Amino acid sequence: MTNTWDKVIGTKEYNTNLERIKKIAEAKNYILNPDTSRVEKVIGLMTMNFLQFGKYYCPCKQSHPLDTIKDTLCPCPQLDEEVARDGHCYCRLFYKPS
Repeated sequence: MTNTWDKVIGTKEYNTNLERIKKIAEAKNYILNPDTSRVEKVIGLMTMNFLQFGKYYCPCKQSHPLDTIKDTLCPCPQLDEEVARDGHCYCRLFYKPS
């Protein structure tokens, strides 16, 4: 079964976004989810948002259809609070190291 985000995995835009996310994780002393399929999904959907809307809207917190005025960009303002409280962000992309 093909996922909607499969078409962007491995593209220049996807790889740029993945590197951006890795840099954010490193700067905040977080790790990415060890479940690579989850990482691919979130980054893939976020990349699709970037290609369509020009910004990295969070696919997990977005409305449907996406609202470019109200929807959240990644990293979201609640990232540090969510990781401190839950050990990971809402999207389960960023995790506190064990």
